[in-house]
Amino acid sequence: MESSGTALSCMPAAFLLLHLGLISSMVHQNEFQTGLVGGDVTLNCTGILPDSQLPRDSVVSWKYSDTLLWRMEKDRRVWRRPTFITGRSDIKMQYKQLKLWNLNLSDAGIYTCEYGTHKVRTSLHIVKLTISSDGHFLQNEAPELNLTQNSPSPLPNLSITLFDNNNKRVTPELQSKSRQEYIVNLKKLETMDSGTWVCQVHSDSPLINQDISFAVKVLGFQNPVLERKYATVDSTVILSWRLNSQKIKWNKGFTGRLNWKKQESAKSHELLDFNVTAQGQLHETKKSNDLFFEIPESKPESSIEVKLPKVHFNHSGQYQCQLEYKGRHAQSKIELVVMKVSANPAGPLSRGANVTLTCQVSGPLAPGAFLRWERVNGTKMDTKNSKQREVKLEVNISAAGLWSCHLIEDSDKKISFHYRVEEASVWINNVIIGASIGGSLLAFALGCLCITSGVSWQRRRPAEKVILQH
Repeated sequence: MESSGTALSCMPAAFLLLHLGLISSMVHQNEFQTGLVGGDVTLNCTGILPDSQLPRDSVVSWKYSDTLLWRMEKDRRVWRRPTFITGRSDIKMQYKQLKLWNLNLSDAGIYTCEYGTHKVRTSLHIVKLTISSDGHFLQNEAPELNLTQNSPSPLPNLSITLFDNNNKRVTPELQSKSRQEYIVNLKKLETMDSGTWVCQVHSDSPLINQDISFAVKVLGFQNPVLERKYATVDSTVILSWRLNSQKIKWNKGFTGRLNWKKQESAKSHELLDFNVTAQGQLHETKKSNDLFFEIPESKPESSIEVKLPKVHFNHSGQYQCQLEYKGRHAQSKIELVVMKVSANPAGPLSRGANVTLTCQVSGPLAPGAFLRWERVNGTKMDTKNSKQREVKLEVNISAAGLWSCHLIEDSDKKISFHYRVEEASVWINNVIIGASIGGSLLAFALGCLCITSGVSWQRRRPAEKVILQH
């Protein structure tokens, strides 16, 4: 009886072990995978034999949640649901992998591959990164990044790290954050920021390490935002703005204009406008009737240029080139500073007399800039400096020679104007010599004229006599 009782008592245990074995043979295999919106992903039916080794009576299926997507029957006939991710999914028959492409956020969910008693359950997590303005910016614009996630499980807490086009880490400003959506603001961009950036997304649970690359194109000028150019009266100046549109392969059309105004508060005058096609062709149209500037026929590629063939003092001021794209603007200014020199009284310097030399620039000058008069090969006594940022400097001189006015900024001579003061005696000698040479030439010309007239008269005399005899 004892043995019988023992056998009976073992039966439930054996049944339990058998039941546990059956259950363990049907335990799901769980996997986790991340996909990007617009990208593709391949979900594995882990552990399945290659198609050539799969038993003929095998049944394989893919489900999304509880919805049957695809099924291969025992006779190898295939059925697929026509309405799910239409045109964006396929089965790789060798290992029955499910490939999805052009992913959407709504594609997140549980995908299950079943064959026999085996189930592979894959949780697909979808991340979407969008960048404002489709990644096309003008100089000094600040991009906004939007990171959205969707998952069949509770949404994880994501950390975001950004790297710029030089693979340098960027510290963004997190504007708002929820488990579903992260909004990140970047700093204002410069043209040198064009290139491929990387957004690194990380989560500890579930483990996510996803690098998302995105393109940034910053349209603008390769000039500084504000540039000063210096010229003397009657010189020739070319003002040039170099665009970076071809360098960054900007393939969208944009327009622009060039304005000039005498000073900040003055009325602006449009000199020309231009447009650049999506193919990079530049077309310029002169808008002003003023003849003080020209558009050069030959110039560097992707450049806006104007030529002032003979600069006047009143041509100084702000020349602003402005780009426009979809109602947004970027600009670069060139401040043209013109220098002129005059003498009072004008003319030669008499012995014992003085003359006042005046040097003037159109200004305004940069902080620390000043004017300096000096006589070439002179002494320290022949040098005079203005106060900082003064735009006019006068010097009373009694010594003739070559005098130079310099505009100095940060110990650098930005521009110089040379003015020669002649001595009166030298000037008078030059006048006498010039008059003597002129008188000699005049006398020679008159002599030649008299000789020619005399010869002509002598030739006419015989002819007159013949006529009278007849």
